[in-house]
Amino acid sequence: MTTPYEEPALDKKAFNCPFCNAYANFWWSPVNVLLPKAQTTIEYKAAQCAHCQKWTLWSNEPKGRGATGVIWVGSLIYPLKLTSPLPHKDLPDSCKSEYNEARYVFPFSPRAAAALLRLCIQKLCKELGAGGENINKDIGGLVKNGLDSRIQKALDVVRVTGNNAVHPGTMDLTDDNELVNKLFKLVNLIVEEMITKPKEIDTLYGALPESAKQAIEKRDT
Repeated sequence: MTTPYEEPALDKKAFNCPFCNAYANFWWSPVNVLLPKAQTTIEYKAAQCAHCQKWTLWSNEPKGRGATGVIWVGSLIYPLKLTSPLPHKDLPDSCKSEYNEARYVFPFSPRAAAALLRLCIQKLCKELGAGGENINKDIGGLVKNGLDSRIQKALDVVRVTGNNAVHPGTMDLTDDNELVNKLFKLVNLIVEEMITKPKEIDTLYGALPESAKQAIEKRDT
């Protein structure tokens, strides 16, 4: 299954750590910075990950008052907030570097992230037995081998396949946040359909008694 992702947020007790990606509890602490010349104090918050022990730094500003008191709002200052999905647990190692790099560059350049994800998809196609040279032909071949045709349609929507296919590494000036978010999800969907589900079925079949498997083989022949 696709790894669940809980987005970091101010005062949330548990979420995926921006440092280690683990879903973990966080311990919050106020941070006050005194500006002597201005005779004022800037309020921040810090949160420590229970898994990797690293600290995140957050802005902390009053928005108004509610029934329970002051309402505080803030955003992650350090490290950079990553909001794209984590890679699927079964994503091949040969594809992970492009996927993870796309997550890190996405906040700065959606087009760069899209180029990396297209390269990731091409390498994934090669891992799944396709040629790995032409992403349009590769996706068509994967559909013949069992890839849900609806995923192919989604790939067409984001201009990864089609008559005017963009080869991995080539920037498309129309790449935007929505398109890139679809690409992240599509990589994980392909892994789920072509790697995870068949592996789970093989595991279930392998757990059958030997006599049952022999009877099935006899039936099929």
